[in-house]
Amino acid sequence: MQAKTSKRNGGASARRTSVDAVVIGAGFAGLYMLHRLRKLGLSVVVFERGDGVGGTWYWNRYPGARCDTESMTYSYSFSGDLEQEWEWSERYALQSEILAYANHVAERFDLLRDIELNTAVRSVVFDELEQTWQVTTEGGEKVSARFCISAVGCLSAATMPDYPGLKDYTGEWYHTGRWPHEPVSFAGKRIGIIGTGSSGVQSTIAIAKEAAHLHVFQRTPNYSIPAWNGPLAREDAAKLKENYAAWREAARYSQIGIPFESNGKSAKSVPVEEREREFEAAWAEGGFNFVMSYPDLLMDIESNRTAADFVERKIRATVNDPAVADLLIPKDHPIGTKRLCVDTGYYETFNRDNVTLVDIRNAPIETITAEGLRTRDASYALDVIVFATGFDAITGPLLKIDIRGRGGERLVDKWAEGPRTYLGLATAGFPNLFMITGPGSPCVLSNMLTSIEQHVDWMVTCIERMRDEGSATIEPNVQAEDDWVKTVHEVGHTTLYPMANSWYTGANIPGKVRMFTPYAGGVGTYRQICDAVAEKNYEGFTFTPTGARSRVSDDRPAVQTQGR
Repeated sequence: MQAKTSKRNGGASARRTSVDAVVIGAGFAGLYMLHRLRKLGLSVVVFERGDGVGGTWYWNRYPGARCDTESMTYSYSFSGDLEQEWEWSERYALQSEILAYANHVAERFDLLRDIELNTAVRSVVFDELEQTWQVTTEGGEKVSARFCISAVGCLSAATMPDYPGLKDYTGEWYHTGRWPHEPVSFAGKRIGIIGTGSSGVQSTIAIAKEAAHLHVFQRTPNYSIPAWNGPLAREDAAKLKENYAAWREAARYSQIGIPFESNGKSAKSVPVEEREREFEAAWAEGGFNFVMSYPDLLMDIESNRTAADFVERKIRATVNDPAVADLLIPKDHPIGTKRLCVDTGYYETFNRDNVTLVDIRNAPIETITAEGLRTRDASYALDVIVFATGFDAITGPLLKIDIRGRGGERLVDKWAEGPRTYLGLATAGFPNLFMITGPGSPCVLSNMLTSIEQHVDWMVTCIERMRDEGSATIEPNVQAEDDWVKTVHEVGHTTLYPMANSWYTGANIPGKVRMFTPYAGGVGTYRQICDAVAEKNYEGFTFTPTGARSRVSDDRPAVQTQGR
C-alpha cells in the first residue's frame, strides 16, 4: 500500500495521513517493530513524544542510571553483524551508552526517516466502517492506519507523590524518570532523595559522591544485590560473540530471558553448608543470578527466607551503624517479589559521613516547604529534591492515551477492574491493536530485549499471514481472553510475587486495582504457548476477511473465520 501524504505544518517535508501501520513509541520495541514491518513492505510511521529515540534510556538520565541486565544480553539479536560490530565498555552499561546504542541502531538501519519526534499521541479510535485506526496527535495531526502497535513500554508513565507545598519550594527539584538533558550539579548542595527503588538506589550512590550532604528518605527498603560492575574484558566479549547464537537461543527459552543455570535443588532442603556455598558463589557472580541460583526461591516461602537471611547478614556486615542497617533490611516482602535492585556500592554509601537515612514509614513526609520538606518529626533544609518515586507501571502508559475500540468502548473503561488481554498481545473489541510487552505477558519479569523481539516477531508473522490470506482484522475472542486472564492469575499465585505491595501489582498508585499482571510462568514457556497458538491457526483469535462490513456499523454480521 502506498502511503498518502500531506505537507507538514510549517515545514517542507511530507507527512503521511494514511499508512499501513502506526507505531507508538521509538524505544527498543518501536525501533525493532519499524524495522520488521518495513521488511514486510508496509508503510509505517512511528510517533515518539521525545526529541530522540531510546525510550526508557532517553528519559531516565538521572545520575548513575544504568541497566540491571548485563549489556551483552540486553541488546538486539536480530542482526548478527550488529552483534559483532558493537562493543560494550562495561558489564552493565550506563544510560548514555545504551542510548548511543539505540541511536546507532536507528541510523544503521535508516529508521529515522519514518519516526516523527516531538509527537505525542492523544487518541486512537477504531473506525468500524473503514476498519482502520484513526490516530490523533497532541498537535492535532490525524493519521489513518490499518494496524496500531503500542510500543509505549511498561515504565514510561512517571508518577509524582501528592505532597502539598511543592509549588512553594524555592530550590530545584527533579524526577528521575524525566531528567533534564543538561548536566545537574550537586556539588556543595544539600540534597534530598525520595524513594529507594532501582532509580533511587542508583541515584543515591552517584549523588552521595558529589553532594555536601544527602538525605535519603526511605519508606520501604528494597533488597539490592551487588553487580560487581566494571570494564568488560575484550576477551570475555569475544568469547561470547563466538557463541552468541547458542547464547541467544538459550535466553529465549529460559525463565527470565537470561540463560542462568539453576542448580535444580530446593534451597530449604539442602544442607546449610552447601546452601551457604551456593549463595556465596551467586553473590560473588552478582546480579539476578542470585535469585536464580535455586529454582524455588520465588515459589516457596521457606526457601526464600534462606536467601533473605543471607542478604540480611550481608547488609549487617557492610553497614557500620546497626540501627541504619536494620532500617535498610526489608521486612514486609520476600526477596525478589519486588523488582530486585542491582548496585555497585549502595549499602557502603550509608557509611559515608555526608549521607543520612531518614525513615519516613514511621515519620511520613507531611509537606514540601519553601526551604525543603517536613516530616512528622523534623524539618530538612534542602537545595535540591530528587523524586525517585517510580511509575504507573505496565498499564499506565497505555491508559494515558484515549484508546477506543468497537462501539466506542474506551480501553480505560474495559480495564477498570484490571487489564484484560490475550497473551498480553491484544484485547477483545480492539481489532488490529497490538501491544508489545503488554499486561499478561512476561514483560517486566524478563530481559526486555528478549521479550520485545519475541513479541514483534510473532506480530509481524501474524500480519504477514493476514496479508497472504486476505484478512482485514484480527482480535481475540472473549473466551480466549477470559481464559488467559485466569491463567495469568493462577500462575502468578503459584509464586510469591503477589505477597508484595509492589508496582507489579499497582500498589504504588492510589486507587489502582491491585492485580498481579505479568505472566510469571517464564519466558520460555510463554514463547512455546504463543508459538502453539500460531501453529493452531491463531487459536483464540478471530479474523475478519477483507471487504466484510463491521459487525457494529452494519446490522448484518460480518463473515468471520476463527482460529481453531
